[in-house]
This record gives sequence, structure tokens and C-alpha cells, in this order.
Amino acid sequence: MEKLLLLQRHANNSATLWLNRPEKRNALTVAMWSALPDLVAEAVADPEIKLVFLRGAGGVFAAGADIAEMPEVYATSAAALLNDEKIQGAMKALENCPKPVIALIEGPCVGGGCGLALACDLRIGTTGSRYGVTPAKLGLVYGAGDTRRLVQAVGLSKAKDILFTGRLLEADEALASGLIDHLVSPDQLDLVAEDYARKISVASVYSIRAQKQIFALLRGGQDDADESRALFGQSFEGADFKEGFAAFMEKRPAQFPVR
Repeated sequence: MEKLLLLQRHANNSATLWLNRPEKRNALTVAMWSALPDLVAEAVADPEIKLVFLRGAGGVFAAGADIAEMPEVYATSAAALLNDEKIQGAMKALENCPKPVIALIEGPCVGGGCGLALACDLRIGTTGSRYGVTPAKLGLVYGAGDTRRLVQAVGLSKAKDILFTGRLLEADEALASGLIDHLVSPDQLDLVAEDYARKISVASVYSIRAQKQIFALLRGGQDDADESRALFGQSFEGADFKEGFAAFMEKRPAQFPVR
């Protein structure tokens, strides 16, 4: 049986985590939510991977949760909460990944698919992609963690617009609202991804990892905590700074030692 999630390594120090259920428009199953954290952990453990892309197979990102599972998964409040733990485990695995995670979005990016994209660091959408978060159409409630990520991307008023109406946003509106960071034609998506991989492959792993820790502190409402100050101060004593400064002075590309 074909795997519903795949981790594909590339030669440019990046990897793609594929949602691999194209015949169902990559509708997300309980098994997929459960398996995703382990694949993220696999990418984190590989020192050759500096950047992770999240993408849907078949030219579709994800059309949301698998409706066929809903009668069982949401049969009771207890069952729904148990499933939500798996969903939030997947979201947090992406959000807390110490390596950059970029969503590459084609076609529909709806419901849980949109939630996954929002858990990534950046989102690159293609013309023709559509976005929505639709609990209002099902009589459900969007959880606090998911709502926070939506608000952080688009602002409070726009998040209310999206959640209260359950409407789908076209790609242009998604870009203007901040739901996606870049909008490209489908034939440019791979080229833009390769450009990101090239730039990140030569950047300091130490710097990116520490910066993601600081972003996490900001999500928790801290801005000048002892931990963030320590990260800032320690960087000046790190091997990457020594190499980066030397390379700058010598006008050569840096070869950062931290992996």
C-alpha cells in the first residue's frame, strides 16, 4: 500500500514532505495526522537537510479533513478531542521544527490543509490556488492554536471575516491579506523553491535555529526574556559568527561549521 506521507530528500540540502493522497485531493486522515510528527523528526535528525517543503501530490495541496472518517472521528466529544490531539501534534511538529518549513501550495488549501500551511514558516501559493477555513459551514469551532496562527498571518479582523463566513479566498486575496507570502505561476513554483533552498543552504544553521527559538518566545508573549537575551549574546561567541565575520572581512563566501 502506498504511503500517505513521504519524505523526499533533494541534493540541495532540502527535503519535501509530501501529502500523498492525490486521488482524494490529499484529504487528511487520522493516520496522516498521526504520522506527520515522525517524518518531521526524521528531517530534523538529518544534518544534510536544512529546509523542509510541505507539498501536496497531484497538483493539490489539501482539501481538508477526510469527510469519510467524520462519523467515527467525531462520534462523541471525547473522540473529537482525541483526534484533535493528533491534529495539534502535527501542527506543533511543523511550527516548532528548528529548521525552516515552507508550504508550496497548488489548488485547494482548505480546512486542515490551510491549518497545516499556517503552521509552516512561509507559504508560497500558485495562481489558481484557493484558501479557506470552514468550521462555520459545519457547525464546528476552530481551536485556539489554529485561530492564533490564522490571526498572526492575516490579523484579527481578516481572521474574523474568514471564520465567520467560511468563504474561500482566491490566491490574489490570500496574498493581499498575508495568508500566503508569495504568489507565483504554477510553472515557477519549483524554481522559487529551488531559490529558497539555495539561499538557506549557505546560511548559518545556528542563526536560523536560534531565530526560530526567538520567534517561539514571541508567540508566547515574551520579547526581552532572559532566554532571548542569552541567545543573542551567545551568538557573538559562536563558531558561526567567527567564520561569518572572517568571511565578510576576507570578501569570501562563509563556510559555517555548525550543522
